[in-house]
Amino acid sequence: MSAPTDTRCGFVALIGAPNAGKSTLVNELVGAKVSIVSRKAQTTRAQVRGVAIEGAAQIVFVDTPGIFAPRRRLDRAMVASAWGGAGDADAIVLLVDARKGLDEENEAILARLKELRGPKCLALNKIDAVEHPKLLGLAAAFDARQKFEHVFMISALRGHGVPAMKKALAALMPPGPWLYPEDQISDAPLRALAAEITREKMFERLHDELPYQSTVETESWKDQPDGSARIEQTIYVTREGHRKIVLGEGGRTIKAIGAAARKEIAEAIEQKTHLFLFVKVRENWADDPERYREMGLDFPK
Repeated sequence: MSAPTDTRCGFVALIGAPNAGKSTLVNELVGAKVSIVSRKAQTTRAQVRGVAIEGAAQIVFVDTPGIFAPRRRLDRAMVASAWGGAGDADAIVLLVDARKGLDEENEAILARLKELRGPKCLALNKIDAVEHPKLLGLAAAFDARQKFEHVFMISALRGHGVPAMKKALAALMPPGPWLYPEDQISDAPLRALAAEITREKMFERLHDELPYQSTVETESWKDQPDGSARIEQTIYVTREGHRKIVLGEGGRTIKAIGAAARKEIAEAIEQKTHLFLFVKVRENWADDPERYREMGLDFPK
């Protein structure tokens, strides 16, 4: 821990519509993978914290679920988690896909953003896909609705503009001691990180074939005498048909998911990994308070 009085430390919440690029940006700001990234919208379900150092400042970036109009209980829990993360932060960054601009989703977020206190910043993402004059007009349109401390033009995927953004956010952090050791990049326990990696690989492999009603839990984690880790995970789906999709013909799909997840988990924990995946049907898991606790979400009534 760092104790000098000239240090700064605080929380920055990243909010925005689904697929704005929040998880990609958190990973870029931290310099390592702490949040899963998928082209499938709403893959981040609970708040993920990534820890970054900028000079004498420690910034805890909170990657929140995408904010959208909720229809189901899980949707409501995710959106509540996103606004909860924003309300507790020392600074808020509204991340916008510059290609979509000031659409209905972002209009709704701006309206609610006014209720929150503290410095607010705007980050226009994916600028490499939009012409410069359009970006300037978009920034002016957002700023007319909500005065922002900073407006950042970035490409989270390519890293453009991200170092300058990180430096500006560090200056907004309040004075105080660091909350985490200098070499810690996330507050997520390894069991949760491993489960998220497997969930990401499942989305990558299945794309739109698998609905959102699936989750992964790390059931057991044992360090073996040879220094390797033996990890058992269960993929929960809501229907037998979904279980067959995850398994694939002759078990080929689940094997491919397991191989990709095992490789990335081993890199993350710097330990040889033996990963065993099981697929179970749990029809009403999305209505089970215990599953929400596992995901770090409050169970909405």
